[in-house]
Amino acid sequence: MEGLPEGVDSKFRYVLLVSKRAEQLIQGSHPKVKSRHAKPTRVAMEEIAGDHVKWQLSPPVEEPTALDEE
Repeated sequence: MEGLPEGVDSKFRYVLLVSKRAEQLIQGSHPKVKSRHAKPTRVAMEEIAGDHVKWQLSPPVEEPTALDEE
């Protein structure tokens, strides 16, 4: 695989997306594409590259800290 799929802004995000989708496949989710690969990670990579998995970037959640409570 060369480069990142369309819409994925960084290698780190790509790894997170693939790992989360691969975990879903391991847990029993059905693949969204016919793949020649048997490993869930490779299937997840094909799904994301083909834009078959919908994902959304949400803003970070602010968590209260000990300094905020003073």
